Amino acid sequence: SEKRAREASEVAEPQRQMAEHQRILAEMSKQKADTLSYIALGRSLGSISTIQAQAGNEDVADLLSYASYLYTTRYKGDIYYPAVFQSLMRSSKSVMSWSEHTGAVMNLEYLPGEDNRFVSVSNYGEIILSERTQDHLKTKELFKNSDYDFRDVIINRATGCIYAISRSGHLVIVQEDLKTVKTITLDKIEHPIRLHDISENNLLIIGESSLGLFDMRRNIVTRTKQLNFHIIKGSRKSSLPILFDDQGKMHLVKGLDNIETENVPVPGFVTAYCESKNTGIEAYGMSDGSIWLIFKDDKKQQLLGHRSRVSKMKLNGRRLFSASYDGKVNLWITDNEKLEPMTLIETKNWIMHFTFDSTKNTFWMGDAKGDLTAVNISVPTMVENVRKKLKRDLTTKEWNYYIGQSIPYETFLSKSE
Repeated sequence: SEKRAREASEVAEPQRQMAEHQRILAEMSKQKADTLSYIALGRSLGSISTIQAQAGNEDVADLLSYASYLYTTRYKGDIYYPAVFQSLMRSSKSVMSWSEHTGAVMNLEYLPGEDNRFVSVSNYGEIILSERTQDHLKTKELFKNSDYDFRDVIINRATGCIYAISRSGHLVIVQEDLKTVKTITLDKIEHPIRLHDISENNLLIIGESSLGLFDMRRNIVTRTKQLNFHIIKGSRKSSLPILFDDQGKMHLVKGLDNIETENVPVPGFVTAYCESKNTGIEAYGMSDGSIWLIFKDDKKQQLLGHRSRVSKMKLNGRRLFSASYDGKVNLWITDNEKLEPMTLIETKNWIMHFTFDSTKNTFWMGDAKGDLTAVNISVPTMVENVRKKLKRDLTTKEWNYYIGQSIPYETFLSKSE
């Protein structure tokens, strides 16, 4: 009898183990289904939040935006999913604009070591210093002459001097005291459009068909070089100036007598360029609004999300930001299987330029109308701002309608998730 009992136990044990395995698999399947269900709920709540905001129901919109974030992060969903991220941006009031320039804002540059003070220039000959304090923007006009057409600005990190280049053939220098201004006429550089700091004491001035070296200590052009091609865009690659012409070629400037020329690896006219040193990705923005990504393995991928000329791009890790004359700033997550744009900003004006602060959490942009716009994209900051706005919880009726009776009721007030 004992022997038969042992034999029966030996037969039963594998069956018990199999049953336990099946139970674990079933539990995992349920957890997976629950996770997917909550992630889908988070996305749905984000969409409904936007609809409620458009209808003027701000308190409900804020509650649903916070719930959207909560369920998405709690179940490890993608916080950059458009419905979730955009509802957070709207509820947190992450976009603020000020109209400060008369002309189109062509470039912005932060003062050395500062994230709240920057200089912007316009094609109406304006150089403006701005300082932001929370919701307020204090501005000071450093220079204005409508005969000038500023295209670029750069600040010497060592001296604090501001250098603004005008297509009219002038370089305007604002000294560190922000009061003394000097104007230099550039006789041999026709239609200058861009500046590059190539050393602590030297600038490269890029004209549409010429280059010039500028000594910042003596404030003189020390050398010029005429080019046999017409430049339509200047950018930076591996810390060196790179120039794109109107014949489908790009020119890497290692020195005035050392310019490497090769064909642009994608079709069309390049109007914006950026690279990521960490991922090795290069991005080419085109005049037709398309964007080409070239990966480290030379794989190419075309991104379609803008309707007109791409004016500026930035790669921050896996995130690509692109601006266009169609009035949009788009965000692309480059390691997603399906690359689709998420629109962060949409205006009726051409977007000329944008730049990030040192934290990469805020960027400022300038448009053709002369507006300066601050955009916060830090998820923790957005969530905290939304949480502070919440004055009440969802009622039981609202909870059952928007979230569902099957999901346990919880309070959103004073949450820190």
